[in-house]
Amino acid sequence: MDKHLISRAVSELGECLRIEDNYLATAESCTGGLLASTLTDTPGSSEWFAGSIVAYANVVKSRLLGVNPALIDTHGAVSRPVVLAMAEGARKALGADVSVATSGIAGPGGGTPDKPVGTVWIAWAWQSQSRAKLYEFTGTREEIKEQSVMAAVNGLLSVVR
Repeated sequence: MDKHLISRAVSELGECLRIEDNYLATAESCTGGLLASTLTDTPGSSEWFAGSIVAYANVVKSRLLGVNPALIDTHGAVSRPVVLAMAEGARKALGADVSVATSGIAGPGGGTPDKPVGTVWIAWAWQSQSRAKLYEFTGTREEIKEQSVMAAVNGLLSVVR
């Protein structure tokens, strides 16, 4: 991950959130806290970052984020409906104005023909709106996680600008 590039993007994100007096929350599965860590590497992030729920296990997605277990059973944890529910759940649970959620398969194992390693769903929720996007990243586990973080931040920028 280009540290300078992500740092600039997070600084811009923080400024946009701060100007509007908005708070951001994250719900992370495949990124395992890397997104929250990246956000809090920015000085002053306490002015706009509410917190994160690292919901790696499906039971945590349900208990802490309010994801209906039937969604997970029907679509799988790495799916559009689940990641949208995660984003909305984080926004509500942490009292934030904007949220982002990540769920994917970082590898090296765990992939299937339908959902190969590198499959990542990211969702953003704000006000009464939400959207999700499917990504197909390549590389090592670390590279897939880093690409997911960059995509999450870029998506947040498009929401808050």
